[in-house]
Amino acid sequence: MLHATYATVHLNALRHNLEAVRSLVGTRAILVPVKADAYGHGAVPVSRFIESEHLADWLGVATAPEAIELREAGVTLPILKMSLSFAEELPALLALPGIALTVADMATVDETEAAAAAAGKVVPVHLAVDTGMRRIGCEPDQAIAVASHIAACQHLELQGIGTHLPISDVADDDGFTAHELEIFRGVCQQIQHHRETDGLPPVPLVHGANSGAVLGHQLAGDTMVRPGIMVYGYYPDATTPRPVELRPVMSLATKVTYVKLVPAGQTVGYGRTWTAGGDTWIATVPVGYADGFSRLNSNRGAMLVGGRRCPVAGRVCMDFTMLDLGPAATAPASVGDDVVWLGSQGDQLVTADDLARIMGTISYEVLCLISARVPRIYADGS
Repeated sequence: MLHATYATVHLNALRHNLEAVRSLVGTRAILVPVKADAYGHGAVPVSRFIESEHLADWLGVATAPEAIELREAGVTLPILKMSLSFAEELPALLALPGIALTVADMATVDETEAAAAAAGKVVPVHLAVDTGMRRIGCEPDQAIAVASHIAACQHLELQGIGTHLPISDVADDDGFTAHELEIFRGVCQQIQHHRETDGLPPVPLVHGANSGAVLGHQLAGDTMVRPGIMVYGYYPDATTPRPVELRPVMSLATKVTYVKLVPAGQTVGYGRTWTAGGDTWIATVPVGYADGFSRLNSNRGAMLVGGRRCPVAGRVCMDFTMLDLGPAATAPASVGDDVVWLGSQGDQLVTADDLARIMGTISYEVLCLISARVPRIYADGS
């Protein structure tokens, strides 16, 4: 390998997490979001593994290029494009096999119907219902009319009804999520009743459960779930119930590239924001914000060297970070020593949650920030 910095994607952990999901959801279909390059883990290898191991039933993407990439890579699992599509995207999407599209109102239905008619295809669609996220979706009192409009389209098939839950992952003191689910289930029951009256089959896929809902809410009425972050090994919030153990899927490592003894009173890095309190060994490692180690870790984060947590000294650079190895008569690390910036070394552990706390964000963003220049190694073992 030509780059000392690399990510290991632990496929056994991915398998474990999806088996944990299965234990919670029973026979319901599982859709794994592999958008954003599978949350930074690599959409194609992750999807191929999920498919080959029969760990899920669907994949979810956010953009047309994400769907196209999977199909060009030979992935055959059904794909739901979970976002709305622009008219110019539809021909390329409709040329792909096994793609379901999201619609949200009469206009998006009509646009999708026109594109499907032009392609000479019957296209499965999922109707997004807005129960409180306020991102996309029709209002609940409009859902029956939109669903009936879909049923009247010759080139569309209503395959699914979905919603998204904005606070399913946190302690829900006011019952917001429970009320959302009640509204959603009521809407779905009404749509199913109207279809039965019209002699139409029931809509097979009803889905609203993200990771927070899978872990902490009743799934009555849902026939499919969409767990995201929990598949990759993290609970969506510190307050989310933890009925199953999850294992982080990604670890990140590099090597010491240089070691220098910095005299007391000397500064380190851009802006001279760190000063050695005494004679201090500083290790330089080839990881920076261009790799996904955020500049917000400057003077706050830490990496593991020799089983010790070594603080970041100074500002994180684009391609390098300096670490405080501490005072010692001889250098406590050497060029080529292993460094972990996400994962475990000895009895020490750095998680995406740890980095998220330093950065003032969430584990999702930490993982998605890992850049394409960091090679991914896929390991199906401990």
